[in-house]
Amino acid sequence: MSSQQIAAVDEEHSRPAGVDDATVEALGELSKALETIHRVRGHLYSAHQLVGGADLTLDRVVKLLREAGHDETADRVEQELLGRNLLPGRWTFQIMEEFDDGYYAAFQEVEREAREKLAGGRRHIYEAEMKERRRTPGMPGHEATPEA
Repeated sequence: MSSQQIAAVDEEHSRPAGVDDATVEALGELSKALETIHRVRGHLYSAHQLVGGADLTLDRVVKLLREAGHDETADRVEQELLGRNLLPGRWTFQIMEEFDDGYYAAFQEVEREAREKLAGGRRHIYEAEMKERRRTPGMPGHEATPEA
């Protein structure tokens, strides 16, 4: 299908005049990659919370080991694990801040600028055209927009 024949579900997601199929596909793939990075960020935050929770659990471990008379093992847990950096010089909050301010911010900015420059800032053109191709007009659950 040529770029002139493809309809989108609404004006907000329609292809601006002069934007070809290859550009729409490239922007769709860039958006997909950004969505993957959003998921990575979520996984990093999960790791941040899990590591923090494990570290807090070590307080109880040290207490229980001491109560059971295992001071040497309690000392080792307390000295070598409790409060330990995940990476050299960094707790997970520092890793998250570096990720957010560096890679994540750069990825979002490049994706936004590409959309602005190549498609007038419109998002999800590829998906909107795919939705229009795949839906069955007139069938419940296949409306183009919530207002339709």
